Amino acid sequence: MASESQGLASFPPVRWAMVHPRLAAWIVLSVGMIVLLVIEARDVGLLPGQWIALIAACVVVAGLCIWIISWEDGDDEDDLADADVDSGKDSA
Repeated sequence: MASESQGLASFPPVRWAMVHPRLAAWIVLSVGMIVLLVIEARDVGLLPGQWIALIAACVVVAGLCIWIISWEDGDDEDDLADADVDSGKDSA
């Protein structure tokens, strides 16, 4: 099973996504939201400028979602740093 993960990790887009997880998540979420927007609004009769505005709004909202979700990542890192500091005080 480890060889499968090594094979997948050597695939360039996967390797890039592992290095830049938030940017990769933003791109994936943006693409998904835009696909849903196009599917749902294709028969509405929007003008090109309206399509551009809606697509830009989807990209911005996706970025905000990933940014908000990343707040949890910082909490985990802070908890680990606090645990390391606390364990250092006990051993001294």
